[in-house]
Amino acid sequence: VNLEVKEGEMVTFLGPSGCGKTTTLRIISEFESPTSGEVWIDDKNVGDLPPNRRDTSMVFQNYALFPHLSVFRNISFSLELKGIDPKTIKKKVYSILELVGLSQMANRRPDQLSGGQQQRVALARAIINEPKVLLFDEPLSNLDAKLREQMRGEIRRIQKTLNITSIYVTHDQLEAMSLSDRIMVMNKGEVMQIGTPLEIYTKPQNRFVADFIGRVNFIEGTVEDTTKEYISVNYNGSIKHISSFSGNFAPKDKVITVVRPESIKLSPSGEGKTFLSGKIINTVYLGATLEYEIDTEIGKILAIVSNPLEKGMFGVGESINIDFSEETAHLIP
Repeated sequence: VNLEVKEGEMVTFLGPSGCGKTTTLRIISEFESPTSGEVWIDDKNVGDLPPNRRDTSMVFQNYALFPHLSVFRNISFSLELKGIDPKTIKKKVYSILELVGLSQMANRRPDQLSGGQQQRVALARAIINEPKVLLFDEPLSNLDAKLREQMRGEIRRIQKTLNITSIYVTHDQLEAMSLSDRIMVMNKGEVMQIGTPLEIYTKPQNRFVADFIGRVNFIEGTVEDTTKEYISVNYNGSIKHISSFSGNFAPKDKVITVVRPESIKLSPSGEGKTFLSGKIINTVYLGATLEYEIDTEIGKILAIVSNPLEKGMFGVGESINIDFSEETAHLIP
């Protein structure tokens, strides 16, 4: 792993369980010691410093609140250890409580709070010391789906308000996409790709990244010709010019085309020239979108159509034409 995080940036470590996300996070905080390599914070090599002297704060997955202390005391505890005067502590704590929306909860104990409120207390406790680096270890994994969505927005708002350099660990792709300035995708202890959410989603550098971020169709083809602007790909006699690609390609190379389900175009069978034909074997109606699973000669294709009531709906067993937009496709080796 080799990564530089800019001041005020929110970077997310994303990957499957066991890929090294939390280990990397714990190395930054010195809860784990690296066998080799260095950690620098604010132009200073902190390799010899213990966790309490690294100027980092961790928001844990299990909150780790003191059950016998009030919300106020949970947040103020670290300031009390530093010997800061009570007036200053009170002012800082209530300022942080207002920021996280818990001004009325100061005297409650953790067991009198909901999961989302406990998570806010853990966040307030982490930022009260104004750390140079704020670390999040899957802090929302214990919350229900709707509360997770709400807390994602809150964490991003607070991080931007305070402009704290932050590193966030998750295996939830949607969480990473909605929170991050940049995402570092990891697999088996290695960095697969670092980029903005848009870059990771639309221009994955390899099959693992394409498959891990969102849902995807892989369509194989053969390179016909290459130019600086695009690569001509032959799909069983049908030629398309793809302008987005990762890697160097030459004629006759086998390539994989990454096509997101929302980029698949469907039309009734027999209407005009078709790239691929298939039969619908399953549909899932989700209100704003309709998902089609389609059986074709190259395997299963997933298509997602937005606003299906307006665009028309196909039924199970129906034969259809399938195509995709060249502008939204991306080539990988």
